[in-house]
Amino acid sequence: MGQNTLDPDDWGAFRASAHKLLDAAMDKMESAKEGRVWTPLPEGMKEALQADLPVDGLDHESLQQRLAELLPYGVGNTHPRFFGWVHGAGNPGSVLAEITSAAMNANLGGRDHGAIYVEKQVIEWSRKMMGFPEEASGLLVSGTSMATIIACKVARDSRLGSQCREQGVGKTQLVGYLSEQAHSCIARAFDLLGIGSGALRKIPCNADFSMNLEELQKAIKEDRAQGFEPFFVVGTAGSVNVGAIDDLDALAEIAKAENLWLHVDGAFGATAILSKTAKERLVGLNRADSVAFDFHKWLQVNYDAGCVLIRSKEKHLQSFSGRAEYLTGVNKGLAAGDLWPVDLGPELSRGFRALKVWAHLLEHGVEKLGACIDENCRQAAYLGQKVEDSAQFELLAPVALNIVCFRYIAKAECDLDALNKDIVIALQERGIAAPSTTFLNGQLAIRVNITNHRTDIRDLDLLLEEVQKIGAEFTEKN
Repeated sequence: MGQNTLDPDDWGAFRASAHKLLDAAMDKMESAKEGRVWTPLPEGMKEALQADLPVDGLDHESLQQRLAELLPYGVGNTHPRFFGWVHGAGNPGSVLAEITSAAMNANLGGRDHGAIYVEKQVIEWSRKMMGFPEEASGLLVSGTSMATIIACKVARDSRLGSQCREQGVGKTQLVGYLSEQAHSCIARAFDLLGIGSGALRKIPCNADFSMNLEELQKAIKEDRAQGFEPFFVVGTAGSVNVGAIDDLDALAEIAKAENLWLHVDGAFGATAILSKTAKERLVGLNRADSVAFDFHKWLQVNYDAGCVLIRSKEKHLQSFSGRAEYLTGVNKGLAAGDLWPVDLGPELSRGFRALKVWAHLLEHGVEKLGACIDENCRQAAYLGQKVEDSAQFELLAPVALNIVCFRYIAKAECDLDALNKDIVIALQERGIAAPSTTFLNGQLAIRVNITNHRTDIRDLDLLLEEVQKIGAEFTEKN
């Protein structure tokens, strides 16, 4: 009788196909500085990806070819002139870690196995990196959005009591505070947790786009007078629009005085704690009750890898612990382990994302990673100065960290918002560069985010040359 198995009939042939694909992947990463930044998926491939559910499988050689065909059509963030949004460039070492992870196929919901200890090591390193106390806890997650949900739940349960896990939130007067520049994931977390996004007060910003703390204190006072219960405040460490950092130390003082949970949204900016030049902007980060940040942004780990740290392990456990009878832990054997990741978050099925973080930190060390962050900040300062020195550009926000927001100024009368939007689209479609757009003070900005260890000054010079060239081209047409 034959045995149904998904293992290859010919391991030698499978190994040969795997080596071909590995070579193709390495070729792509080795040539990451070359060619187009973004290449749209061809129509023929789009059609092929709308095929019917397969009935019969492919041989491994054909599968390898189909996989290799996809390599040129990523979002473009491996290229040094990908400036849109905040995407890390990744690194070749993550490929090795991902191969190892796939071969192990470990589930990190819990139990006693090697992968669990790797994640515990990464959390301990993260705790030390952010200056959190020894009694802090943490969890690796998909990214800052999930990390924020976990942090907000611990904050909510800490205020309402653990009974809300069973009885629900009900009607509350809870309110939280964040700057107008804060990320939308916080509102989403309030929505998902039953508090409601309407319970968030958006606080105006200063000229440098950091939160106006006088306005914050005024809002807290007004809410208390109206019978609301302030319980939560968000400090932004690197706003998505301009990279602004709130005064975290002053926020910690306000949170202490007002009995608020201080959460730091540090998706990319918190990792600047490794920088020699930018870390002074993060004074007070270690005083937060929770922090959310990503390894896949400024620390260059391949997607996805985020982290949440909670100052109080006790509160963290009170918010998530509670296993079913089939998950009961024991003192010995595979089901042992004094603390399972499922006790700290909502997921029981969890991949081994810790391995690529662990391997990355081992391979490069925090000194080198911090130097890459410093370099990106210097590059942003250089670009900002070039913009200010040119009569054809206008800087629309101070350069706080690694993000430069500016626009092209046409000589002729025209709609500058529409013109700059078209310039960005042209840069993307021609494969030259991939900045994004945003609005600042009612004006559309070309937004250049630099979180790429492959970017150099020549890429920034080329960007400005092409913006100027395309801007002149479009102005003449109109």
